[in-house]
Amino acid sequence: LLASSFGTGELIRHALDAGIRHIILGIGGSATVDGGMGVAQALGVRFLDAQGTPLGAGGGNLSRLASIDLQGCDPRISECRIEVACDVDNPLVGPRGAAAVFGPQKGATPEMVETLENGLRNYARVLHALTGRDMSQIPGGGAAGGMGIAAIVFLEAEMKPGIEIVMQAVKLEEAVKEASLVITGEGRIDSQTAGGKAPIGVASVAKRHHVPVIGIAGVLGDGVEVVHRHGIDAVFSILPRLAPLSEVLANGEQNLYHSACNIARVIKLGQDIGTR
Repeated sequence: LLASSFGTGELIRHALDAGIRHIILGIGGSATVDGGMGVAQALGVRFLDAQGTPLGAGGGNLSRLASIDLQGCDPRISECRIEVACDVDNPLVGPRGAAAVFGPQKGATPEMVETLENGLRNYARVLHALTGRDMSQIPGGGAAGGMGIAAIVFLEAEMKPGIEIVMQAVKLEEAVKEASLVITGEGRIDSQTAGGKAPIGVASVAKRHHVPVIGIAGVLGDGVEVVHRHGIDAVFSILPRLAPLSEVLANGEQNLYHSACNIARVIKLGQDIGTR
């Protein structure tokens, strides 16, 4: 209820002071459910109660929000290109919203979740009055405890999947289109991987250039077969046997090496069969 995203706003302000005008803001894994109010406060936006008194930090205060004053917002924001790397589509409120989904992950009790949900609903009403647009169900608006919606409203940011931003930064497509094979992976490949995670982003680029894709993971979980419909042609676990997590982590490099060797041998075997 008291945690604030103010520090993230300070980081943005510091970047502005340093002359930065292209900012990539990664949202996810925050310890806050304040609707991004702290970010905006750090950049000069005032959140006021019915008496015109500025609210303190923390999502617990959003239920008292009556109006938002943008006059003090840092004018340098309008000079910036701000991209938000966001890999979830949760809206601000509701059963998949910031409070319901992310609140318990951050230690909120059921009573706290209810308080935060009511505050975010009030926040959405005030934002609607401010912008003329219903902000309550915008995909990604609830990311990082509602920081997504603050980025859209106060930072004029463009929401993008994180993998898309990374792929552009590393010029992945240029490398992939010249490749014969792409190998990608993550710690666990399962049905959730198809929900826009990095391996699927990589596979989508590869498929545009008709390049086959192999996925490598520590664990292959439930529903892993769905990734075959999203461009990953084959998947392999690197674990040779069941073992405690500490042992798995300690042997990760060795297991990855042996798995890669076996994949190479299978490819070579296929080539040999094809020449017979």
